[in-house]
Amino acid sequence: MNDRRILTPSEIAAIVQGIDPVDWTQVELLANLPPAKRIIPPLLAQEFSMSALRGTFRKRFPNLSMAEINMMVLSYLTPIRMEEK
Repeated sequence: MNDRRILTPSEIAAIVQGIDPVDWTQVELLANLPPAKRIIPPLLAQEFSMSALRGTFRKRFPNLSMAEINMMVLSYLTPIRMEEK
């Protein structure tokens, strides 16, 4: 099961080819914020992605209640899988 190996420089280059370069100005601005405000941008990004997923599920499953849609979103985003009883 442990099939990890060291990536070659060419493999790493292929992976990061489409990634935008680091915006050092943004990194510096975030680094200068106090920790309580530093977590706000990722929380807003999470909120946006969850609302987009909620909207997608609402269109795909119009007969479900909002509570059922929210549970689907949580189930989709939570890596822990629980056994059904």
